[in-house]
Amino acid sequence: MSVEALALRRSRSGARTAKRVVAPLRHLLLSGVALIWVIPFLWLIITSLKPLEQVFTRPPKWIPEPILWRNYIDALNNPGFNFGRLLRNSMLYSGLSTVGTAISCSLVAYGFARMRFWGRDVWFVVLLATMMIPGVVTMIPTYVLFRVLGWVGGYAPLIVPAFFGSAFYIFLLRQFFLSLPWELTESARVDGAGELRTFGSIMLPLIRPALMVAVVFNFLGTWNDFMGPLIYLSDNSKFPLSLGLYAFQTKYQRDWHLMMAASLVVTIPMMILFFAAQRQFIEGITITGMKA
Repeated sequence: MSVEALALRRSRSGARTAKRVVAPLRHLLLSGVALIWVIPFLWLIITSLKPLEQVFTRPPKWIPEPILWRNYIDALNNPGFNFGRLLRNSMLYSGLSTVGTAISCSLVAYGFARMRFWGRDVWFVVLLATMMIPGVVTMIPTYVLFRVLGWVGGYAPLIVPAFFGSAFYIFLLRQFFLSLPWELTESARVDGAGELRTFGSIMLPLIRPALMVAVVFNFLGTWNDFMGPLIYLSDNSKFPLSLGLYAFQTKYQRDWHLMMAASLVVTIPMMILFFAAQRQFIEGITITGMKA
């Protein structure tokens, strides 16, 4: 065996040995980091099943004695936390806002990516510049505008703006549209398809992973939104879950076990959405990152 072949064999053997040593260490490190992130959620679940007197015991009691599943029934049936009404309001608010965002952002992004019109690039830069304006700067003028329109007190200020697009999602979808071959658009136009048909039948299905990213991000952001409903809503019957949970916390701040049970119930719809859309969501983020 030649010297070069022997050196190559030793190099490969060393690489395999290093891989066998590094891989377990890497998995151990990742498991430790994941555990750090999981502990708060684990504490939430355990606390929701404890009697009240075991919530703040020292050292912490990780296994409740007894396990009180009834905490969930007591939390959901509590007169200060009308879960059915709050869930309906949150679904209405988050659902319509997400539909508006998906429609408006995909249409505007398609226009910026595939249509030629005067000042297109300038308008796109202006659109991006709006992301640099802090939300607190526009909060008061926006409130005054909606008050003049008579929308304060209802869901219109929270839902209608979503139908006019979001700069971040428009940018995200535009980059995805630009990555698609121009031949698709040209072929559709040669076959006589208009812009709307080209957009809806050909281009929109191809950007589904990126669109799913926008949908999931917007739904989660709207579901967790606290400031918007706090500013525009005053009627308890219109409160979403975020405000309802805050009211429950304020009124029953000593009942931590019930509050944790209510908080866990509020997070379940978001977890279902994430796991249901996980595959396309991860695919969309991966592809978008590679294109960027």
